[in-house]
Amino acid sequence: MDKDKFSVGDKVEVLDEAISGVVEQIDGTLITLVTTEGFPMKYDQKDLVKVRGGIPVSNFEIAQVKKEKELPKRRKSNVVKPKERNAPKMEVDLHINQLVKTTRGMSNYDILNIQMETAKRQLAFAMEKRIQKVVFIHGVGEGILKEELHYLFKKYDNLKYYDADYQKYGLGATEVYIYQNG
Repeated sequence: MDKDKFSVGDKVEVLDEAISGVVEQIDGTLITLVTTEGFPMKYDQKDLVKVRGGIPVSNFEIAQVKKEKELPKRRKSNVVKPKERNAPKMEVDLHINQLVKTTRGMSNYDILNIQMETAKRQLAFAMEKRIQKVVFIHGVGEGILKEELHYLFKKYDNLKYYDADYQKYGLGATEVYIYQNG
């Protein structure tokens, strides 16, 4: 039975779990080990096995190898595939004549509100449908709509915005890139 006797400082592994550590404290049959991540955990001595010299392959080591093998796969999923990099951009034309039949009787404030509501709705749609790039065509004008859009975009942590392709849109458009989480 001497081989089952644990001492402080012994390297041990938990049976049926991928946990490994060093014995820190022994209280009867209750053993406190500090895991390789630095967390103290308590186990009954019957649930532990002492790690000896040689090449023991344990649940913990197998789990570590699996974890290392899984990492590259996870990293790969974040890589933007060439097809997605040039994925079609969603375009939202905010010129008022594209949004309503007539502006008769509308103030500039009313028009701006309609344009901003459309922008918010389309942005929410793009996020819901996981569309990464949206071009908001706001025109040049006095720049008020552009400023309001930029103010709106700043409220979101998961997107960045910048001037859209000048050759295609001139100065009258802002492109939004939406970071997808997960």
